[in-house]
Amino acid sequence: MDADTYERLIIERDIPNYRKTEGFAKLLFLKRKARNYTRFKLISVWQDLAAIKNFTGENYNAAVAYETDRKYLADFPGSVTHFEVFAGEPGV
Repeated sequence: MDADTYERLIIERDIPNYRKTEGFAKLLFLKRKARNYTRFKLISVWQDLAAIKNFTGENYNAAVAYETDRKYLADFPGSVTHFEVFAGEPGV
């Protein structure tokens, strides 16, 4: 039940916040249901590091979280890992 509520928050709050950020390219929100919990994973694609900072601020290695997230998440990573895209296919 909490997973469904959190999923709605992601769709209604988080995705629009990403979309309105200059330099945002695309994202994938992934979920994996287990017995008693649901894991969420985010993969976002940005034009460059400056675009990431448009969303995160100068501390771009810190995970962006909303206060309400703590109500739904058993654990929240304090940091993120960045990768450079060197190859890919169009689409999703």
